[in-house]
Amino acid sequence: MSKHTESSPMSASYKIIIAGPVGVGKTEAIRSLSDKEIVSTEALASDEVKFMKKTTTVAMDYGIMKLDNGEQVRLYGTPGQKRFDFMWEILSENALGLILLINAENPDPVKDLEEYLHSFIPLVQSSALVVGVTHAENMPWDLQQKLSDYLMQNDLPANVVTVDARSREHMQGLVSSLIFAISG
Repeated sequence: MSKHTESSPMSASYKIIIAGPVGVGKTEAIRSLSDKEIVSTEALASDEVKFMKKTTTVAMDYGIMKLDNGEQVRLYGTPGQKRFDFMWEILSENALGLILLINAENPDPVKDLEEYLHSFIPLVQSSALVVGVTHAENMPWDLQQKLSDYLMQNDLPANVVTVDARSREHMQGLVSSLIFAISG
């Protein structure tokens, strides 16, 4: 059993972090994946975020996903705002991997990828990474390739997949890809 995997005699438990910019869909991703009601620290947005959405995560979102084999995935969603970045390090402790969500509608998704990877580089270098591109309905045709190229140029091989954070099936695919990368 991996040093990062907690286990009981019956099943293993994986800790996965879901991170990304404000409005990318982290809370919705955890809501779509969790088999139990999620714990959420949503508060009314009080800064420039209030022009994007009514509430924002201020500490974390938490949910539990049960796998068919009895294993559990503990899902921790980070706040997207940089002013809450102290939570990123706390939540990343003992995590097995990172699902980084990038919003295709943001002005510069590649820059978002760069900034969030920089903040999570200790976790990424010691574990595994997958990237989900949300809000991809009208994304530029080459965005997925640009994100993949950035990762390869920085020696961070990772799957880059378009997803709808509200879709359990899409998000399960990201989780499965991450677990495969951890196990492989």
